[in-house]
Amino acid sequence: MSPKPSEKLSRIPSVDTVKRTAKVSELLQELSDEFVTDVVREVVGEIRVARKKANRALPSVDVSEIADRVADRAHTRLLSPLRRVINGTGVVIHTNLGRSIMGPRIIAALTEAARHYCSLEIDLATGERGQRDSLVEPLICALTGAEAATVVNNNAAAVMLSLDTLAKGGEVIVSRGELIEIGGSFRMPDVMEKSGARLVEVGTTNRTYISDYERALSPQTSVLLKVHPSNFHIVGFSKQVELSELVELGRKRGIPVMEDLGSGCLVDVSKFGLKREPMPQASIQAGADVVVFSGDKLMGGPQAGIVLGKREYVRAIRRNPLKRAFRVDKLTLSALGAVLQILYSSRAPEREIPTLAMMARSTDEILQMAETVFEELSSKTRKALGAAILDGESQVGGGSCPDQALPTKLLVMRPKKISADKLAGRLRCGAPPIVGIIRNDSFCLDFRTVQKDELPEIISALRSIASL
Repeated sequence: MSPKPSEKLSRIPSVDTVKRTAKVSELLQELSDEFVTDVVREVVGEIRVARKKANRALPSVDVSEIADRVADRAHTRLLSPLRRVINGTGVVIHTNLGRSIMGPRIIAALTEAARHYCSLEIDLATGERGQRDSLVEPLICALTGAEAATVVNNNAAAVMLSLDTLAKGGEVIVSRGELIEIGGSFRMPDVMEKSGARLVEVGTTNRTYISDYERALSPQTSVLLKVHPSNFHIVGFSKQVELSELVELGRKRGIPVMEDLGSGCLVDVSKFGLKREPMPQASIQAGADVVVFSGDKLMGGPQAGIVLGKREYVRAIRRNPLKRAFRVDKLTLSALGAVLQILYSSRAPEREIPTLAMMARSTDEILQMAETVFEELSSKTRKALGAAILDGESQVGGGSCPDQALPTKLLVMRPKKISADKLAGRLRCGAPPIVGIIRNDSFCLDFRTVQKDELPEIISALRSIASL
C-alpha cells in the first residue's frame, strides 16, 4: 500500500528549521537573509518533489544533510555566471567561448582600470573634460594612416552608426555579392534599413562591374559601400569591383566610399600560413573615406567596432547622437589600448596577443602538448578511452579566414564503455568545463587552442572519467 502524500511530506524539515542549523546560520552571518532563504526553499522544494514521486515510505530527511546541500548550492550561486572553459575545439576565435582571450599585458591594463579611478574623460594637462576617443585614436591612426578614428561597442554598431550619419534618407549602393549575413542573424540589408538608408543592389551574386555602380548613381546616392565577405568566398566565374575603382568613381561624383572589413586585420596573417586578409592600412592608402572593422577577431582584442578614415566623416560620425548609445566603457578602452600599443610597438605581437600566438603555434609545439597529456595517462586509461594522436585541422573562426585551415594534432578518443557524445558531455560538466569536437564518432581535443597551464587539468579529467 502506497504511503499517503501527507505522510511522505511530513518528514521534511521546515525552511525555518533548516535556517536554524549551525551551517546555515553561519551562512547568514555573511549573506543576506533573502538570498539564503531562497536557496533553502529551493533545496527543500526539490526534496518535496522527489518524495511526492516516491512510491514507498521514506525515512525522515536528516536536516544536517539539507544544510550541507544548502551551503553547497549557496557557494555555487556565488560563482561568476561566466565560467572559465578549456577550449579544445581548435577554433581560435570561438564566438561561443568568448572569442579572443587576453594576454598578461592586456589583463594588467584591465585590472588597473577596474581597480582605480582613471583618466577616461579628463584632460590631465588642463583639467578640462576630455574625450574618451583620444585614449586610442592616436594609436589607431599611427597604425593605419587614417586621419581620425572612433570606437564603438562592435562592428555592427560601427556599420549602423556610419550609415546613419552618412546616408540616412539617402541611397547606399552595394554589390549583390557583398550582401552578407554573419552569426546572430546580422544581415547587411537589415542593418542598412535600421540606419535609415535605402539599399541599392547592383551586379549579380558572382559578377559585379564598376559600370553597374555608375548606372545606379542618382541624386539620392549618399554612399558607395564595399563589404569584405569575411566568412565566405565566391570562387570560379566571379568578378568583384576593387576598392580603388570605387574610390575613383566616388571622387568623380563627390560621393564618400565606405568599406566594411568585418574581422579587421592589423597584422599580415600570411606569416602564419594563411592567405593574406585585407588590412585597414591598405584601405586607407587606396583612398577609402570610412573603414570599419572588429577589434575582437583578427586583432585579438576586446569586443569593439573601430571606425576610421577622413577627418570630416569621422567627426560627423562622432557627433551623431547614436554614438552615445554605442560607446565603449573604460574596460574596453583599456584592453583595446593595450592591444594597439603591442601592435604598434612590437616586432612580434604574436608573443603578447594570444589570438595571434595560437594562429602562429607550430605543429611541433602542438604535438608536444598532445604527447604530454597522452604520456601522462596510464596504458589502462589510454585503452579505456581508445586514445590516439592523429593529424587534424584547426580553424581561425569568428567569421575570419573562411575555407582555410591550419594543420594541427588531435588527441582522438573513442571510449569503449560510453559514446563520444557522453564523453563530451561529461567533460563539459567538469570543473573546469572542457570543450572539444566530435569527428567520425570520436571525441577530439585540438591542442592549438589549449593553454599550457591547462594540461594538468585535462589529464586529471580524463583519468577521472576513465576510472568510472
